Amino acid sequence: MAELFIGLMSGTSMDGIDAALVDFTLPCPTIIATHSHKYPGALHQQLEAALKLEAPLNTDLTVIDTAVGETFAAATNELLLNASVAPENIIAIGSHGQTIRHEPQAPEPYSLQIGNPDIIAEHTRVDVVADFRRADIEAGGQGAPLVPAFHQAVFASNNEDRVILNIGGIANITILATGTATPVSGFDAGPGNTLMDSWAHTHLQQAMDNNGEWAAAGQVDQALLEHMLTDPYFQAAPPKSTGREYFNPNWLLQYTAHSDASSGTVQATLCELTAQTIAAAIRQYAGSAKRLIVCGGGVHNDHLMDRLAANLPELSVDTTEAYGVMPDWVEAAAFAWLAKQHTEGKPGNIPAVTGANRAVPLGRLFKH
Repeated sequence: MAELFIGLMSGTSMDGIDAALVDFTLPCPTIIATHSHKYPGALHQQLEAALKLEAPLNTDLTVIDTAVGETFAAATNELLLNASVAPENIIAIGSHGQTIRHEPQAPEPYSLQIGNPDIIAEHTRVDVVADFRRADIEAGGQGAPLVPAFHQAVFASNNEDRVILNIGGIANITILATGTATPVSGFDAGPGNTLMDSWAHTHLQQAMDNNGEWAAAGQVDQALLEHMLTDPYFQAAPPKSTGREYFNPNWLLQYTAHSDASSGTVQATLCELTAQTIAAAIRQYAGSAKRLIVCGGGVHNDHLMDRLAANLPELSVDTTEAYGVMPDWVEAAAFAWLAKQHTEGKPGNIPAVTGANRAVPLGRLFKH
């Protein structure tokens, strides 16, 4: 009997919803089907505007919350239709939602995701587990990153220390040491694609720097790079997590405002910033690692992958495809797994990663 769950994920880039149908019958999860679902143009513009809200709990957000929930439901229904799987065969959907604001260091820490789970449940006729970050924050954690527990379940080795790197809008690492003496650790290293995407949008009028070709054609401005590397986030000790509320065009402006670097030079420098901050984090906190396993949209940036390898010559670099999970679908599969953990009453966080004072089941159940 198949043990089917669906994971729904939309990351900091907000380029759309990743929906993955995952079978957990075997020890290693099997992705049965996937579907990428773009946000409608008007909704995408509303989401971009919502990120800039000074007071995120705004009445307009309720309207967007409904629209995002409807879009997540549409992505699920298309996934099921394409896979020829009936809703009643799905145990639960794990929906991450769309992050609007992540403030783990606020006086009253919070992380706000929208995408109404009741609407997803109603429109798909499948139970939904959502609101994953709240329980970890209530346990004293940052509510992020949450994917390391899945990385441990799927990619850990008894033979070598490994680092799993997810390059989405933000780059986060999971450190998997052999044996059980060393706990799993991980954190957000800093910007992944978000600054490069923003710069490409401004100067090329396109969503991203395809394959990193623009960055590859430019020269790194060492002075600008060294200035960026002084940012306090890179020196802060984990646990730490971040997002577009920190690494955004305003962050970039404070470093480029007095620079005469060309736009291509800035792009090359931003790519090197991502590569070097990831490499520095791995060297400092995972010095015994033998292998780097990469997932997320950043794997398609050939220049970034080359710069990672150049900055970490002591590591073998693979993608998660070599270990049975396609790089674009790891995070969606992780939220399917977190939904499974919730339905079984098992913890989904790792306190050493988030800073929580205990391991807790994550999410709340929304019945269809």
